[in-house]
Amino acid sequence: MAAPEPKTATSTATVDPESGFCRETKIYHSLRPSTPMPPLTLPLSVTQFTLSLLQTAPTAANLATTPFLINSATGESLTHSQFLSQARSLSLSLQRRFSLNKNDVAFILAPSSFAVPVLYFSLFSLGVTVCPANPLGSNSEVAHQIELTKPKIAFATSQTASKIPNLPSGTVLVDSPEFLSWLDQPHDQRLEPVAVNQSDSAAILFSSGTTGKVKGVNLTHRNVIALISGSVYSRTEPDPNNPEPHPVSLFPIPLFHVFGFFMLIRALAYGETLVLMERFDFVEMLRAVEKYKVTYMPVAPPLIVAFVKLDLTKKFDLSSLLVLGCGGAPLGKEVADKFKEKFPNVEIVQGYGLTETCAGAARTLGPEEMEQFASVGRLSENMEAKIVDPESGEALPPGQKGELWLRGPTVMKGYVGDAKATAETLDSEGWLKTGDLCYFDYKGLLYIIDRLKELIKYKGYQVPPAELEQLLQSHPEIADAAVIPYPDEDAGQIPMAYVVRKAESNISEAQLIDYISKQVAPYKKIRRVAFINAIPKSPAGKILRRELVNHALSSASSKL
Repeated sequence: MAAPEPKTATSTATVDPESGFCRETKIYHSLRPSTPMPPLTLPLSVTQFTLSLLQTAPTAANLATTPFLINSATGESLTHSQFLSQARSLSLSLQRRFSLNKNDVAFILAPSSFAVPVLYFSLFSLGVTVCPANPLGSNSEVAHQIELTKPKIAFATSQTASKIPNLPSGTVLVDSPEFLSWLDQPHDQRLEPVAVNQSDSAAILFSSGTTGKVKGVNLTHRNVIALISGSVYSRTEPDPNNPEPHPVSLFPIPLFHVFGFFMLIRALAYGETLVLMERFDFVEMLRAVEKYKVTYMPVAPPLIVAFVKLDLTKKFDLSSLLVLGCGGAPLGKEVADKFKEKFPNVEIVQGYGLTETCAGAARTLGPEEMEQFASVGRLSENMEAKIVDPESGEALPPGQKGELWLRGPTVMKGYVGDAKATAETLDSEGWLKTGDLCYFDYKGLLYIIDRLKELIKYKGYQVPPAELEQLLQSHPEIADAAVIPYPDEDAGQIPMAYVVRKAESNISEAQLIDYISKQVAPYKKIRRVAFINAIPKSPAGKILRRELVNHALSSASSKL
């Protein structure tokens, strides 16, 4: 059963128009205009809804000539019309060859290529649940994902197919001549209509698993429709006297991640052009921005740090870049300020969300919000929130820190194959417990402190790793950094830093400890430093702290 949609019974008179906080219910309400959405009872798939928006997009009259997808490495492109033709052809081919039923699961293990978006929109229209996974995942990780989701069919490449066990309808190779022939079927055949309900599962996306075993997040067509609706209705109307360039997005974030997944659907709904990278490479990304006149990129904070720190950016013409959409982790104010110094014409739009909220739970809109670099903006359309004291369970007013709870039409149906985790995360009233320590200010702006589970407990004090990481990254001799808890007999845990020095740097552990101690309260001081070649990260740019904790503990035991 999907989480309830937000209730509207609260009198607007009791809601503070500045913060959105209701002192009676202790609920924060979105300050954005409420977004109209199709009736929940109307059968409607993500594909149908997206195509209805595409017909009203600025490029609607030029779908036959405007590129939708571009391969960054080869320059190969696919127009919107060609893409829609291929998606329909694939739907016909799949209906003819396989007995796929509504709510069957299709596991997808392939890097970003034209085949993946075509697959997504074809499967959405057939009511088949899309389940994309990291093609670089290990055999045991893939086995766990398949055990959770129980797919009927898989789509893979010749490189990844060996990781997938025998499935009822087998594994289709998307880089085979046979699959490519399915994308070019005559359209005189009738596609059997499938009545897809908005409450049906659209996708199972895997949570990043940075703090435990990966979970399969079940998102409905309604979840995705609600997110796209909010994004569409919040767009500013183009100024006819000052026309903007045609939007071209570049995706350094993979399509199996919720951020890339959502941005792909949004790009089609808006009639934009999307440049795909099969595998991330910083130099190739800069080259693609120059070559394809990229205007927008979704990024994680470490990529903004790289833009600030690396001189490579000066070798390329990045003048087309207008906006970076930043999410996945808190962005330090100092890094943001340095970015604006170096790239004064590029806006940073911050956002916050989880796989469990279909990504966009809050974001910055407009100049006033964008200037608040420490904030991720205001609650998205139709969303509600609480800030809950983790000890007492009491809901808190603006200015006080606690766990962020969210409720709204983008909140997941639950975790697939894990009723216990679903019950621990979603309560009976539809509130999603995010596990993030946050607060709202008196203007309704949301601030993320850190993951509750990642807070370092030093002698009873709570130390947020993200705060120390931002300070370390501000040092001119440091390329990257991560902070973890290290066990200590007296203190319980102490902050330990893993640091990537710049090539010419010889900065020492003592110098870094001293640098941080001058900027923080005594309990927040870093007490150990290890130097490393690279910080391990997820495909979306999140620090994999568990790997560093394991590394620190194994290094310590080897010295005993």
